[in-house]
Parts: sequence; structure tokens; C-alpha cells
Amino acid sequence: MFTDRTEAGKILAKALSEYKDKNTIVLAIPRGGVIVAYEVAKALNAPLDLIIPRKIGAPNQPELAIGAVTEDGTTILNRDIVQYLRVPDDYIKTEVKRQIEEIKRRIQRYLGDKPRLSIEGKVVILIDDGVATGATTRAAIASIRKRKPALIVLAIPVGPPDTVKELREDADKVICLMTPEPFFAIGQFYENFEQTSDEEVIQILNKLR
Repeated sequence: MFTDRTEAGKILAKALSEYKDKNTIVLAIPRGGVIVAYEVAKALNAPLDLIIPRKIGAPNQPELAIGAVTEDGTTILNRDIVQYLRVPDDYIKTEVKRQIEEIKRRIQRYLGDKPRLSIEGKVVILIDDGVATGATTRAAIASIRKRKPALIVLAIPVGPPDTVKELREDADKVICLMTPEPFFAIGQFYENFEQTSDEEVIQILNKLR
């Protein structure tokens, strides 16, 4: 159990100490992941940037993820669910476009006109405040891979064992502090899991960019 995202970030930073001053860049998945990532980036003397994957929800069941997409259009689909629900291709295309527009809106909100940081040839540490199904995380890793980093390290405070095991096939290395069972939601492993505001994200990014 973590007190809050700040504590989780400090503990995670200790587990990532080998990457201090090693041409490392930290990529956070907002919003909650930014608070965790800030503590890691600060401890590793690394710059902090964002990657924003968005869930693709099922028709009439937006909370059910059928996949995820990132800003550059990288799309990961759960083919089993798509086939089971008989989700039309047109629906997926429309939803992907809608989510990319939302991602771009959020990037503008968080970063304004600041240039994105290059990750080519660098050690990339991808951070969120936890994983559940892993859909958005998987899309983020696939998108990062296209930008030719030297190494992709996924670092998370908590996640279910099966999801973490699957993500080890996507990232070059996975560091997860807790893999508890039963696992119902990320928030159950934090004493304080209040929603992170856009303003908090912007303030943190201004400190390390």
C-alpha cells in the first residue's frame, strides 16, 4: 500500500537508480503518472516528457476497452473482444480519429508550444501510477518503439500479475513494485488516490522541461 503517488514515485526511483545520469528520459502517462514520474525524473537527473495513449471504448460500452491509440496513430486492438462484439471497422476508425484529436488537445493544454523531446538512442523510462488491463500501456510502448530509443523500461508501482507478465513481452524491461492478487483497481493500493488536475500536470512539467 502506497500513501500517495509521490511516495510511490520515490520508491520507484530507488529501484531505477542504475539509470541515473545514463542518457535517460522519463515519459509519463498523464495525469496520475506525472506525479510518480516527477519523483523519478528528479532523482535520476532526467528530463520529463509526456506520452498520451487513449483507450478505445466499445460501442455503447465506453468503459470496456477494445484497444488504445497514441498521438501518432499507433493503435493496439484486442482482436478477441473486437470479434466477439462484432465491432465495425468504421466505428474503430471514427473512434481512433476522435481519440487522436483529444490527445492533441491535451498535449497543447499541457505543453503549449514547447517542442517534444527526442528519445532516439536514449534510455526511455515509461511511467504510470499503475496498470490494470495494460491496453493503453501497450499502445504507448509500441509508439515509443517507433522513435528508436536504445532501451524501453516500463516502471510502475502496481499491476496485476497477468498484465505485468504480458507487458514484459512489449517493453525491454519491466519494474513493478507490487503485483498483488486479487487485483480490482489501481486505487485500492493507494491511501490517497485523488484525481490529478491539469494544473498539477502543467506545474510539474514546467519544473523539469
